[in-house]
Amino acid sequence: MDKKWVIKEKGDIVIVEQLAKSLEIDNRLANLLVQRGIHAPDEARAFFTPDLSGLHDPFLMKDMNKAVDRISSAIGRNEKILIYGDYDVDGTTSVALVYSFLKKIYSNLGFYIPDRYEEGYGISYKGIDWAVENNYSLIIALDCGIKAIEKVDYATGKGVEFIICDHHLPGEKIPVATAILDPKRVDCNYPYKELSGCGVGFKLVQAYSIINDIPFSVLIPYLDLVAVSIASDIVPVTGENRILAYYGLKQLNENPGIGLKAIIKEASMGSRQIRIGDIVFKIGPRINAAGRIESGEKAVELLTAEDSSFAFEMSRKINDFNIERRKIDQNITQEALQMISSDPKLENSKSTVVYDPGWHKGVIGIVASRLTETYYRPTVVLTESNGLATGSARSVLGFDLYKAINACSDLLENFGGHVYAAGLTMKKENIPLFIQRFEEVVSNTILDDQLIPRIEVDAEFNLEEISEDFYDILDKFQPFGPGNMPPLFVSRDVNDSGNGRAVGSTGEHLKLELIKKGESVKAIPAIAFSMSNHLRHIKEGKHFDVCYSIEMNEFRGESTLQLNIKDIKEK
Repeated sequence: MDKKWVIKEKGDIVIVEQLAKSLEIDNRLANLLVQRGIHAPDEARAFFTPDLSGLHDPFLMKDMNKAVDRISSAIGRNEKILIYGDYDVDGTTSVALVYSFLKKIYSNLGFYIPDRYEEGYGISYKGIDWAVENNYSLIIALDCGIKAIEKVDYATGKGVEFIICDHHLPGEKIPVATAILDPKRVDCNYPYKELSGCGVGFKLVQAYSIINDIPFSVLIPYLDLVAVSIASDIVPVTGENRILAYYGLKQLNENPGIGLKAIIKEASMGSRQIRIGDIVFKIGPRINAAGRIESGEKAVELLTAEDSSFAFEMSRKINDFNIERRKIDQNITQEALQMISSDPKLENSKSTVVYDPGWHKGVIGIVASRLTETYYRPTVVLTESNGLATGSARSVLGFDLYKAINACSDLLENFGGHVYAAGLTMKKENIPLFIQRFEEVVSNTILDDQLIPRIEVDAEFNLEEISEDFYDILDKFQPFGPGNMPPLFVSRDVNDSGNGRAVGSTGEHLKLELIKKGESVKAIPAIAFSMSNHLRHIKEGKHFDVCYSIEMNEFRGESTLQLNIKDIKEK
C-alpha cells in the first residue's frame, strides 16, 4: 500500500537559530526541537536531561489523600489487601509494582489477575467473590475499574472496599469507591493526564512514601516496571512520562529487577543498551503472552520474583508461551485476510469487522493490528467467549475509534479503551447489526485522507549530511514514543552501491548501501524490513527516494551508523 509522505513545517527560523546558537548545535537539530514544541534553551536542557525533580506532587491527584489514608488504616488494622490488575503488560506491571512495594512493609496482602477467557477485561464478579471468600476487605484495582460501577456496588454490598487506580477515560458516571485515582477524571486537576496504569500506581506508592517518610530512593528500583508499562501501553512519552521512562530505562539497563533481568536474558538481548523499541518488540510481548496463553498471574509471579533460579525457569515458560502465541496469531491473521479478500463488500468497505467463534481470544488484538496495517482502516476482530462475541478494535491516524464504538453502544454489553484501541463485548445476534452500524458511522465520519497511511517526515536530507556527530545529538532525543517519535528524514534520488541484497529467512528484507545519485561519497549502510519487492528496481541501478530514521547498529561488539528505511518510492 502506497504511503503519503508529509513533510513537517519548519520551525520559526529566528527561534531555530537562537536555539542552535545557545545550545551550540546544528540548525537542523534545533529545528527538530522546535518542531517538538521546545523553544527555549532551558526547555531543551530539560528535554535532553530529564530530572526526577520534575515529577509532579502525587497529592495533586484527586482522592490521593483518601487512598493513602485508607491503605494506612488497613495496615493499622491488619486487614487483608488485594492488589488487582488487568492481564496485559500495563496491568501486570502495575500489580507487580504496588504488590512488591507494599510487601516490603506489610505481609497481609495478595494479588489477583482476572482470567482473560472466563472473566474478561477489568474487575469481575468472580474476582470480587474470590476476595470475599478469602477475607479481603480492601481491593486496590490497577489499570482498570473506572467504569465498573455495578461491580463496585456489588463489592460494597459484600463488605469489600475499592481504591481504583486507572488511566482510561471515565464514562458519564464513575463508581462509588473509597478513592478513585484517574488523571482523566473531569474533576481531577492533576497536571499530566497521560500516565500509564502503572504510572498511576507509582504515584500512589510515591504518595504513601511521602506520608510515611520513606525516601524516594526506595522507589527508584520500581521505575523499570513503569518504563515497561509506558512503552507497552503506547502512552505519550512526553512530560512526566518522559521522566519516568528515562529513569526507568536507566534502571532497566543498569540494575533491572530479578524478573525483568530473566526476561532480558531469555530474549537474548545481550549487553547492548535496551531502548523503548526493545520493550515494545521483545520484553512486552513476552509478558503479554502469559495472559494470552495461560494466566497473567504467571507474569506477576515472574515480575515479583525474589529468587533468580525461579525467575529464569518462569521466564523460559513465558518465552514458550510467546512462541505459541506467534504461531496462533499468524494462523488467525491469514484466516482473517482470506475472509476479507473473498468478500468483495467487506474488502471495499471503509471499516473491517470480522468474526470467527473459534479464534483464540488471547491474540485477537494483535490480529486487529495486523489487519489495520494491511487495509489501513478502523478494524474490529471478534471471537466467542462465554456465549458472547468479544473483540478488540484498532484505528488509523486521526480517527477516534472510541467515539465510533460509542455510537454503537446500544448494541454492546460493554466496551472501553482509547482513541486508537478498544475492547468490546456484544450478544452474538447483534453482530450483523453492529457490522452495518459501525460501517455507517465510520463512512460518515472518516476523511478520505485518513484512509491513506501517512508518514510524517521531519526534514529532507542529503546523505552526505549524515554523520556520527549528528547522530550523537540525535540520540539524546531518546526515549522515543508517541509525542516524541524517532525523527524521520527523506533523501531523494539515491542509488545502491551495487552490493544491495535480500536478507532474512525468506529473503523478505533488504540490506543496502546507499549513495547519492552521481556522487562518489562513502556509501551509508541501510536496512529495509519487508521491502524485498523493490530489489529488482534497485539492482537495475535505478534511482529512488527513501524515508528513514538514523540508528546505530550494534553487531558483534561493533557499532555502525545505518539507516532504518521506512518506505521506498521508485523513480
